[in-house]
Amino acid sequence: MFHEFVHPLLRQWASMNLRPSNWFHDTVSALAYSLAQPHQKAPELAPPHNDLTQFILTQHAQMPDYLRGPMLLATLGFDSFGAVKGGMPFHQQPLGKRAQQITAWRNSGIGFQRDLIRYFESLATLALYSRESERRTPALREYESRHQRAELEFRAPPRELRAEIVVVGSGPGGAITACLLAEAGRDVLLIEEGEHLPLSSCAPFSRTEMRQKYRSGGQTVALGRNKIAYVEGRCVGGGSEINSGLYHRPPPEILERWRKEFRVQALTESELLPHFEACERDVSVSLLPGPPPPASLKLHDGATKLGWKSLEVPRWFRYLADGSGSRQSMTETYIPRFLKAGGRLLPQTRALQFRPAGNGWLVDTLHGQVNHIEIAAENLFVCAGAVQSPALLRRSHITRNVGDSLQVHPTVKIVARFPEAVNAADMGVPVHQVKEFSPRLSFGCSISSPAYVALGLIDHPAAAQETAQAWQRTAIYYTMITSEGRGTVRPLPGFRDPLVRYKLTATDRANLGDGLRKLAQILFASGATELYPSLTRGPVLRSGGCLRKLPDLLPDGMANLMTIHLFSSCPMGEARDQCATDSFGRVHGFKNLFVNDASLLCTAPGVNPQGSIMAIARRNTLQFLGQL
Repeated sequence: MFHEFVHPLLRQWASMNLRPSNWFHDTVSALAYSLAQPHQKAPELAPPHNDLTQFILTQHAQMPDYLRGPMLLATLGFDSFGAVKGGMPFHQQPLGKRAQQITAWRNSGIGFQRDLIRYFESLATLALYSRESERRTPALREYESRHQRAELEFRAPPRELRAEIVVVGSGPGGAITACLLAEAGRDVLLIEEGEHLPLSSCAPFSRTEMRQKYRSGGQTVALGRNKIAYVEGRCVGGGSEINSGLYHRPPPEILERWRKEFRVQALTESELLPHFEACERDVSVSLLPGPPPPASLKLHDGATKLGWKSLEVPRWFRYLADGSGSRQSMTETYIPRFLKAGGRLLPQTRALQFRPAGNGWLVDTLHGQVNHIEIAAENLFVCAGAVQSPALLRRSHITRNVGDSLQVHPTVKIVARFPEAVNAADMGVPVHQVKEFSPRLSFGCSISSPAYVALGLIDHPAAAQETAQAWQRTAIYYTMITSEGRGTVRPLPGFRDPLVRYKLTATDRANLGDGLRKLAQILFASGATELYPSLTRGPVLRSGGCLRKLPDLLPDGMANLMTIHLFSSCPMGEARDQCATDSFGRVHGFKNLFVNDASLLCTAPGVNPQGSIMAIARRNTLQFLGQL
């Protein structure tokens, strides 16, 4: 079998005299065209498809570096498989024969074959259905973008810098930390790996946003028997620039668990209340001034009919008298305050590692792609997020209880179709959530633009091809669980990106199955006529009687899981056998090294974590300043 595969591969390569890059381009182009063809039912989806090919190639170049080479080889193997089976490589086959090979791999019992097709189909579908929305959205003029960035970035930074306090990472934890320190009169340098861009630089949830503001173009994944796709912000403001701004305080029972199991001090509701209230004022946490969107009301109405608790979740939005609003991310709130207070911001700067130097630290960084800068700091705050913070600490040889206990909120989705319109181009993310079974299960509604509707229907190709005609009657809903599982974060020698692994427990898989079934009940109660769960070879549900088709325990490798909530990789507390830092984020064994971001949360909170992150970051910073 080895010779049957390898010899045609070598003959093909030699006969075509192709470099792997050209060969990869031709295969990607053939895949993009073939995957787009079944969707051609609207003018905006018609050929040419060169933009799809370029988007896929750009995304491949951005994916985690340890996956890039294997993906290239797997793609060339897929192309050569056509030569083995049919005497002609995939990219030279006629369209009908290509479709047969795609279908065979899509439905294969071999996981990497399914994953390869899913990767290309996801990117091609997203790009195809993003065309019209991006044409309707005016982009920020290049002059304005350059002008704003020129005012906020360093020009030709020196090779050595010094600051009393260096903060690594500018998401909610880092932005609040840097802002409060600067406003207290301290000398603060805030460094951020991504660019400094305004919210208006791109449309939310667009291809441009993925390229500008997501780490690895949004292609990050926790590996395991059940892979979990996740996203991280990589820009000034971090995750606050790309999320929907939904806000929760942590449940009281979660705080109580952290106090007891991890011995976290100063974590009662009354002790945290001033910090919640201050952060909520700063980012304008508020409810909608008008009626919720129809897709949101469908979830609420279905839950109400079942007698289940449903509520509108407040958001970080500032609303005007006419009802229009703007998201209050870090670049709209704490970052301007930080700069006004005299803080220094150094974007496009990656912290590689740090080491002790006298009574402080030397941070080795890379500014842009070529400029190495050494930054001296008396105090160092690591606020790079639940993946990047433990990776940086471990690269710097600080490993005790670091990167060993990552937790996420695993999420699985259902695409629902209704007999009437529930969706609109400007709907955004609906605001209702069902909390009847919280913290074990939560239900909500996701971004449901045509591109994401088509993406959510990849497991149901016939329905996906109807997106152009049916998206206004369609919305995406999710069930999210509080996981028992744990993950690890490990830097890989010779690679930039850390390896993230995650293991679901049997209870997690049972909760996901139960959550899917309960979500389907809600949606049928709200009037949905067809439900399409995000399961490989999953059933289409057309009535409550079909719920028995859903598995009680989600089978390994068949559920297409994702998450936007990551935490707990450097848990705080006085229980030194399981905690990386003390109760206020000081790394155990060090006097001037701190973590102050989502990494500190001891376990999964069961709700959107950013309210918890901000309040705890504020508390810890004031403790450092001696103001508590």
